[in-house]
Amino acid sequence: MSARGVLQIHSAPPALCPHIEWAVAGVLGVPVSLPWVDQPASPGALRAELDWQGRPGSSGAMTSALAGWNRLRFEVTEDASPGCDPVRYSYTPALGTFSATVSANGDILVPEGRLRAAMALAASSRSGSAHLDHGHLDHGHLDHGRSDELGSLRDLHGPRHPALGGSLEAELSLLLGQPWDDELEPFRHAGAGAPVRWLHATG
Repeated sequence: MSARGVLQIHSAPPALCPHIEWAVAGVLGVPVSLPWVDQPASPGALRAELDWQGRPGSSGAMTSALAGWNRLRFEVTEDASPGCDPVRYSYTPALGTFSATVSANGDILVPEGRLRAAMALAASSRSGSAHLDHGHLDHGHLDHGRSDELGSLRDLHGPRHPALGGSLEAELSLLLGQPWDDELEPFRHAGAGAPVRWLHATG
């Protein structure tokens, strides 16, 4: 059984390029040589795109191998395979990693549990604001069990964009990956027409 997908390196420092190729090769099990070209949206940086075929879950493994590297922006997609939903990962140094299940036409599918978590977080944000007194939270109005529960929801909800304030619109924006799209869109447009290489993993 195999899966297919696309790795898009939107922006990488030239010195990092060989390390990216080694990391991707380690996941796919075959040598990787990416077709690096200049990234106009970030002078001095390079971009590349790779159509890959490998084991199901390779997109998550590539993301884990590349996430956290300074000044690297990338996206990885993986098409549906037997027993596995299609997925998309996005990464930027400022925002960290975003992941989502996607439909056949590319729409993001948000699970019910994450929608309920977003509603609870937005409601707690409104409630907390109501008890603010000169910038200090009135802890007498908070149930500590409820506070712990909301803290757990925040941990599960994933990284928060610093510009978002906890409204329902902001929480839904996070679930849809809007901050990642906003940051990566200039790099996507600049990379239109970039050369693409096909790579098939062995085994």
